Amino acid sequence: MKTGLRGMLPQSLRLFLRKIYYAPKDLIETVRGNRSGLIPPTRMIKSIGGGDFRKGGEEFLKLFIELGGLQRTSAVLDVGCGVGRMAIPLTSWLDATARYEGFDITPEEIRWCQKNITPKFPNFHFRHSDVYSHVYNPTAKTRASEYRFPFGDGEFDFVFLTSVFTHMLPADLENYLAEIARVLKPGGRSFITYFLLNDESRELLRQGRSTLDFKFQLEGCMTTDTEAPESALAYSEESVRSLNTRHGLNVGSRIWYGFWCGRSEFTSYQDIVVSTRI
Repeated sequence: MKTGLRGMLPQSLRLFLRKIYYAPKDLIETVRGNRSGLIPPTRMIKSIGGGDFRKGGEEFLKLFIELGGLQRTSAVLDVGCGVGRMAIPLTSWLDATARYEGFDITPEEIRWCQKNITPKFPNFHFRHSDVYSHVYNPTAKTRASEYRFPFGDGEFDFVFLTSVFTHMLPADLENYLAEIARVLKPGGRSFITYFLLNDESRELLRQGRSTLDFKFQLEGCMTTDTEAPESALAYSEESVRSLNTRHGLNVGSRIWYGFWCGRSEFTSYQDIVVSTRI
């Protein structure tokens, strides 16, 4: 049973209160002009979770290059771009001939990116994706399971999602995976993070070593919370491999596992799957 104020409040209300809490700090920093570089307001940074905003982006840029084979001239799609956590470090890697497209369901964050990133880097574009979310976009009519990415077939060399599929139910995830395959060029790559269930992670969960307790079974996945299942979702490694294959994406033999479940050897927090469009 959840206890304390955090457990009693719905996630949407907690998000609203967080914005109110950080509003004075954001106002002071804006008036003083002491928010250096491309750093969003604190309320926006905190809405995407913990960790250092800049270091998190820099960590993934390195992984995009080393594991995903990202090139300086790549056409890149950032699904769930938020307030530019990954886009900002990419501005120092992608050259002027490259193309970056990002979309997200949170309109305020997209407006910030359009106002602060695109004027400095005209090849970086951001758009609001009006897809339903109980927390972030509750008035939208379109469901993620029905959403068609606003791009043509085979437009991108590299598509990435960081901590997106960890919050998506099976029908939504499969539709997005199909769309990723559609917009990738043949030979293009997807870079996606998951919470993957396999023999090792299940055993660590059983031992209580995981940072997340995936103990509730849903159809096709596991969750930590039956009242708010999309707070964190885990999928079997076998099902993820099968879904990729079904949609023409080759995972290959290597997956880079994370420490979320208590591993002593890991690459990042979440598990990383890199697939190639066949």
